[in-house]
Amino acid sequence: MANKDYVRRGRGTKKPARKSAPKRKPWRSGIVAIILVSLFGYGLYTLSNDPEPPQPAPVSKPKSTPKKSSQPIPPPPTEDWEYVKTLPNKEVKVKAKEQVISEIPYIMQCGAYKQLNQAEARKLDIAFQGINSKIRKKEGSSWYRVVLGPYTFKRDAERDKHKLQRAKIEPCAIWKETQ
Repeated sequence: MANKDYVRRGRGTKKPARKSAPKRKPWRSGIVAIILVSLFGYGLYTLSNDPEPPQPAPVSKPKSTPKKSSQPIPPPPTEDWEYVKTLPNKEVKVKAKEQVISEIPYIMQCGAYKQLNQAEARKLDIAFQGINSKIRKKEGSSWYRVVLGPYTFKRDAERDKHKLQRAKIEPCAIWKETQ
């Protein structure tokens, strides 16, 4: 059996080739560009040679004689503010909460590392901020914890935590020491 070409079967007769558009001459485009540039230059020249519009003459105001009113101007009112008198005698009483001193001190942990050199590097970063820290290792554990404290007030631990956050040393957690 003979092989049939099904792709060419759908094509009928050949269409005549289209004639390409006539080529433009490059010198025509150059002449058009030169004419446009010269028109633009002529427009700028005529704008620069326009005469200035005449300046308007300054208008002088006629001097008028002040009219005398039959009533004199009243004196400005005096402002009487109450707070000026009462403020120096005012006393504000503020009741401050007493700080509760916890029996269990607070500690702050700023990392737990498997290798001692990583923990020492974190301790060094904290030392550059002027805060003392310790490296602790529990018995039976392979983790080295970088610990700050103990703090008697949680506020002191928070202050150091914010100082470390500003130095991009994170994360640090505060809790009560259980050891």
